[in-house]
Amino acid sequence: MTTGQNQVSGYTPAVDLGDEQLNSRIAAGMETVEDLLRSELSQGAEFITDKVLHLTTAGGKRFRPMMALLAAEYGPHAESDNVYKAAGVVEIVHLATLYHDDVMDEADQRRGVESANSRWSNSVAILSGDVLLAHASRIMSTMDSLTVRHFGETFQELVTGQMRETLGAGESDPVEHYQKVIEEKTAVLIASAGYLGAYHAGADESTQRSLQTIGGAIGMIFQIVDDIIDLFSDPKDSGKIPGTDLREGVLTLPVLYALAEDSAAANELRSLLTGPLEAEDDVQRAIALIRETEGRAKALADVQAHLDVVDRELDKLPNNAATRALRLLAEYTMRRVG
Repeated sequence: MTTGQNQVSGYTPAVDLGDEQLNSRIAAGMETVEDLLRSELSQGAEFITDKVLHLTTAGGKRFRPMMALLAAEYGPHAESDNVYKAAGVVEIVHLATLYHDDVMDEADQRRGVESANSRWSNSVAILSGDVLLAHASRIMSTMDSLTVRHFGETFQELVTGQMRETLGAGESDPVEHYQKVIEEKTAVLIASAGYLGAYHAGADESTQRSLQTIGGAIGMIFQIVDDIIDLFSDPKDSGKIPGTDLREGVLTLPVLYALAEDSAAANELRSLLTGPLEAEDDVQRAIALIRETEGRAKALADVQAHLDVVDRELDKLPNNAATRALRLLAEYTMRRVG
């Protein structure tokens, strides 16, 4: 399975879906989505469009629209205009959340380029995200009321996840709190892509719900695997510096599982993780301590549980190229852990 990047000038498939004809259909569909993004986000005053196009032209995997197009394979109208619009809307909403997230996280970079808040200002980044939501709303107005209602519910869940993360776990269980945050912030929009792709392609209601569940489970797998890679990957393989989250004071799932243990390693870890780790020796010591706990194993067990959900729902669907591709995607994500 190969990886690549998208450019607004043309779509390069991020993954090999295991079937030449399916690859061709999805690539063609993604070109249509790219055209939609280009056309829609270029509307407006130039001092706005250059900012809303900033992250769009930086690329990205475009996984959410691809999920929508794969889900559309289960209906008789896989190439309908509304399928492409749905795929475009989920990507635009995702982009809007990135602008807002970068302000919340005080991020300096996004997708290998300077973040909008760093390049311009927090106010400009927030307003750019708002403009993107306006574009998404305009596209949805040409679809149907169910889509508008669905995205109202989806966006409320996205904001709930951001608010939950901002307020912190409080007296609640930190592991359960974190899992709920990634369900609301990450998984829900991939679930939405699965649902809307199937719905607008004319798939039956049972299939729509299965693809919504599959999308949500794949979203959970992606995030938890990223958490594990951040701590335990070889930089030569992942291209990432281990411990980035620890340096930023972010406690991800493997860390939270490690901290919950009653062990000498967990005790030392708790005394170490009182905030962001600035010294490299502290970062490496923290990773070494986490390795001594069951944190990684428990996070992997959660990944497997979500993978089981994907398998269960895919078993309900026809054994076609899209079903095999979705299995491949989920299994590939699991294998990224190494």
